[in-house]
Amino acid sequence: MSPTETDTAELPRHLLGLEGVSAATINRILDEASAFRELVDGADKKTAALKGRTVINLFFEASTRTRTSFELAGKRLSADVINISASASSLQKGETWLDTVRTLEAMTPDALVIRHPDSGAPHLAARALSSHCAVINAGDGTHEHPTQALLDVLTIQHHKGPIEGLKVAIVGDVAHSRVARSQIHALHTLGAAEIRLIGPKTLIPAEAESALGVQVFADADAGLEGVDVIIMLRMQLERIRGAAVPSQREYFRLYGLDPVRVGRAADDVLVMHPGPMNRGVEIASEVADGPYSVILPQVTNGLAIRMAVLNLLAQERQQEPAQ
Repeated sequence: MSPTETDTAELPRHLLGLEGVSAATINRILDEASAFRELVDGADKKTAALKGRTVINLFFEASTRTRTSFELAGKRLSADVINISASASSLQKGETWLDTVRTLEAMTPDALVIRHPDSGAPHLAARALSSHCAVINAGDGTHEHPTQALLDVLTIQHHKGPIEGLKVAIVGDVAHSRVARSQIHALHTLGAAEIRLIGPKTLIPAEAESALGVQVFADADAGLEGVDVIIMLRMQLERIRGAAVPSQREYFRLYGLDPVRVGRAADDVLVMHPGPMNRGVEIASEVADGPYSVILPQVTNGLAIRMAVLNLLAQERQQEPAQ
């Protein structure tokens, strides 16, 4: 949807997800990220914007792109950045999640970036805080991953212009994808003409059409017809219980993105993937490395988005008194 008179660019207290976030707020973050993208691409990649601020990254799941880009984003902004993993925390000694959060808050950080296997963990942390510290969700269970969706939107805009009017296909394991949920919220808010979910029934939420306002396709060839953007998703074997598909080979035959399937989309289609990719399972190498792929630019845009989010939330709140 387009911004309305009541659609303000006010920043949320925390960035926990994109459901209910206004188009104006999303665009404010995207504009900030576009400015930082110029810094990322320049010779001098550092700014003193968050000098004297502290960012703590709490990553309790394996991550390459998100963790590295949040760490690098904080350092590019001149913040003091601390990284903590589950194995290095007192959770291993029996401390509760909220006690861990409150202990870290007592060290007066300006932002807590949280990636957690349990849906809602960042929300619990945000409710527990009484200071100005911002909580940023870096992916929680199967719930949301807002900065990934924002970097995807930024990538689409850089290549296609406004989201409004575009047809976007999200293909694969939607049922277990926090990325897909955030993408759907962002794309709806920014006015995408169609959002298509493509995958076997076992990997698509039963309520997807009614609850999420999307079109569902079990036939990949039909679902990809004429789309402007294809977003492939990883099959999350670590979350799947039981046999969701007969085999990975069969899954690729029915839903894998190969050059023939790409040919069903628009002539200038973008091919995207949040990573990590399983080549030969959800995407063929010749497509992942081909002319329509913007998978590596997504990674670069992720750094710019995370710089924007850290800068906006930490700077916006730094003068607020503790509540």
